[in-house]
Amino acid sequence: MAETKNPVPAAAPFWISLLLIPLAYVGAASGGWTVALLPLVTWYLFSGLDLVVGRNTGNCDPDTTDRPLAWHRRITLIWAPLQFATLFSLIWYVPQAAHLSSVERVALFFGVGVITGTVGITYSHELMHRRSNTERWMADVLLAMVLYSHFRSEHLLVHHRHVGTPADAVTARYNEGFHRFYPRVLRQSLRSAFAAERAMCARRNLPWYASGNPFWRYAALQSGMLVLAFALGGWSGLALFAVQAGTAIWQLELVNYIEHYGLTRAHLGQGRYEHVKPRHSWNSDHRASNWLLINLQRHSDHHVKPDRRYPLLRTYADSEAPQLPWGYPVMTMAAMFPPLWRRIMNPRVRAWRAAHYPEITDWTPYNAGTNPQPGSGTAWGH
Repeated sequence: MAETKNPVPAAAPFWISLLLIPLAYVGAASGGWTVALLPLVTWYLFSGLDLVVGRNTGNCDPDTTDRPLAWHRRITLIWAPLQFATLFSLIWYVPQAAHLSSVERVALFFGVGVITGTVGITYSHELMHRRSNTERWMADVLLAMVLYSHFRSEHLLVHHRHVGTPADAVTARYNEGFHRFYPRVLRQSLRSAFAAERAMCARRNLPWYASGNPFWRYAALQSGMLVLAFALGGWSGLALFAVQAGTAIWQLELVNYIEHYGLTRAHLGQGRYEHVKPRHSWNSDHRASNWLLINLQRHSDHHVKPDRRYPLLRTYADSEAPQLPWGYPVMTMAAMFPPLWRRIMNPRVRAWRAAHYPEITDWTPYNAGTNPQPGSGTAWGH
């Protein structure tokens, strides 16, 4: 029987992220408990909404053209200037706001980092996969605002190519707690991103320091953001900028951690790995959190078809892709407590392995990341 294809989902629910911006100004103007509004709404309200509105298990026609998606695209394009205006107006205002204590200022910019990470980096992820120069530039601007520009190179050139293998730092290993994963991925992703761009230059017979290496653009954009933060808010403004950037990076890597935890591609021998399939990413079709995260949680399909625009991403049955029990807001909070995380997720990983790879009897090399590096026959160490 042919699959029933639903109409393209309405664009309006995906614009819900705009409601977060006024909350930042409420916190700045009022202080007190209101500085906690941004994380409270982003994490807890959307977790509650998931319980109320349930899951969306429908799929629309993946071959839909861009024309019906005009309003879906606009929210991702207007977010960068809106985030820029919000972030830097607050950097100007908050250091001179006498009614805000130091604790309130830091708490407020922690909340700002929650939205520049949860929304801003998610939108940059959507934009960097597009072919349009405008959309890719918007992705770079968003990443520069959180001092994580190399994420574009790492994600496009390393993660998608090597996901589920030891060469991908972002694939969290089985039984690896987030607090071990986080410093490892910070270190390895920057190194692998630069190595990937250096290899790209070499393929064009150019030195790594050629002007075409995007790391020059990354450096210029990030330096510009730091200079602007200092010009508007002095040392205090620069420190608050760093607080939101650090929070945003933490939010991103929390999401990276849960997206592929314990899921590995089978090693076929001599550094060869099976093709990427829906079963190599955790899937979640919880409706409300996918409004906020523009279907990022339909991650299994994103890895199957990386250039598919977010409204068209498909969800999968349990037999095709492993399912998270809750949406990302709940799962990222659980990831901060490794014993709780392992209790929730380790049985699911073991069941996934038994269902898809009964022929693998020794998972030690997969768990330790010591299988051969893709493309070689040598072991890939820590």
